[in-house]
Amino acid sequence: MIPLTDAGFARSRSAHFRQSPASFSVLPDAIAPNNSRKAIPLNSSALRLHVSDNTAVLTVSQPAGTPISIGSRQVVLKEDIAAGHKVALTRLESGDPIIKFGQTIGYASGSIEPGDWVHVHNVRAAKAGQDYEFGTELHEPPAAAPRTFQGIRRKDGRAATRNYIALISTVNCSATTARYVAQRLAQTDLGDFPTIDGIVPLVHKSGCAMAFGDDDHQRLNRTLAGFARHPNVAACLILGLGCETAQAGYLQEQHGLVQLGGSENSPEAPPLVINIQETGGVRKTVDRAAGVLRDLLPEAGRVVREPIPVSELKVALECGGSDGNSGITANPAVGIAADLLVAQGATAILSETPEMYGAEHLLTRRAVSEEVGRRLLERIRWWEDYAARHGVSIDNNPSVGNKQGGLTTIYEKSLGAIAKGGTTPLKAVYQYAEPVTESGFVIMDSPGFDPASVTGKVAGGAQVVVFTTGRGSCFGCKPSPTIKVATNTPLYERMSDDMDLNAGTILEGESVEQVGQRVFEKIIATASGEPTLSERQGIGDEEFCPWQPGPVF
Repeated sequence: MIPLTDAGFARSRSAHFRQSPASFSVLPDAIAPNNSRKAIPLNSSALRLHVSDNTAVLTVSQPAGTPISIGSRQVVLKEDIAAGHKVALTRLESGDPIIKFGQTIGYASGSIEPGDWVHVHNVRAAKAGQDYEFGTELHEPPAAAPRTFQGIRRKDGRAATRNYIALISTVNCSATTARYVAQRLAQTDLGDFPTIDGIVPLVHKSGCAMAFGDDDHQRLNRTLAGFARHPNVAACLILGLGCETAQAGYLQEQHGLVQLGGSENSPEAPPLVINIQETGGVRKTVDRAAGVLRDLLPEAGRVVREPIPVSELKVALECGGSDGNSGITANPAVGIAADLLVAQGATAILSETPEMYGAEHLLTRRAVSEEVGRRLLERIRWWEDYAARHGVSIDNNPSVGNKQGGLTTIYEKSLGAIAKGGTTPLKAVYQYAEPVTESGFVIMDSPGFDPASVTGKVAGGAQVVVFTTGRGSCFGCKPSPTIKVATNTPLYERMSDDMDLNAGTILEGESVEQVGQRVFEKIIATASGEPTLSERQGIGDEEFCPWQPGPVF
């Protein structure tokens, strides 16, 4: 294995490249979605992920001229190829399928020789014909000894992993006011209540210029209500301007929201909704809101952690800043953790529907019913129509960073992304920000944009987020802690203040199962109050991002 710590991008030359044979590993079904995951042998620097693949992935950067052994023959690299990128193993003619994970990820746009770099310059993105089956691969997890975490039990029985105060802005016009209230309380009052994790202003850029009662309005209301009643939120205030479309009173009434210490029919309860225009302006609203929350702090801070079954956890699964290693290391490891959670009776939530595109046929096979499988396909068709209406292609999804990291098409990205969902049956498909009530592996419809995607899952009830990254996302999301898992060791070492776990050890010999077990244990520790690195840095105030796909008037 060539010990390079900085791969650079594809065609860059480096004096640090050393000419030496690259070991090559054929891993039958090793990391392919929905198949068993076997250990990657030590010192592998090129991997074929399925016996039918006509490409291999480099685990370290290699220079032109490097021979790669394939059984009794060799392929010699025709050019410098960076870690995470693909090399052709066979001759391909224009139109031939490019195979990775045992699945078609695109088609050759011209002749490709063995040893050629396989990427956007010679691959055409096109969706292969899908053979949809329903419920044909239902693998229940084996029984597991029940585990607990040290959580917070709310009076209504819900389980929390954190204890926040929230200020929820219905519209961008009240965002600054929400920030002012949070700043005042944090500076003057919060220090007396060490069991309160913080005060988070949940502000956004929408809330008006939409049709009252339409899909965007209902989606926003589901999101705001999901945060208002989130188990990790002990108390909250909803701040509106007063004239916006997303009326705070309508939100409260529609979702039956009540304030801490009150009930729906109690006129003595502290107010949940405050509008700036009715109160008399920003300064008076800040004074009043700060006073209301100040009175709620003693009750909000009166919590003690206690053992709670892991079965009561809902965990959001996310990937962002992905690279060519994401579908080989971190995502399959998180898939192992997801299976362990489901075995406990907990819930694992996969989202980012555009990043399931081209791999959805593997998910429908895991659907517990044809109805559930077709619900996923209906969302896929919606995204196809949504992209077409705006004159774009879903294959635009891989970002510049994704492509620099070795991902060529959305189909390749999707096959790696769905590995986070493990192997257990798909129990339900939810709308964006819809309350998640089913235990087991579920899907929530969302865009691939990380802040919007995670916002929807947290609104659905996720108390912990697990976020894999190959390029180095610094994501956090209050009120739910975010565990970040690096796909490769150089990233983990370079961004040691941000990465909680290193899945790059899989490329160095540790098994996917071992790393998955570490992810599972980290989820339990985090749910028990251990701060994540994003929490230690205070990250999570800016990432609240309700999805608004419709027109703005």
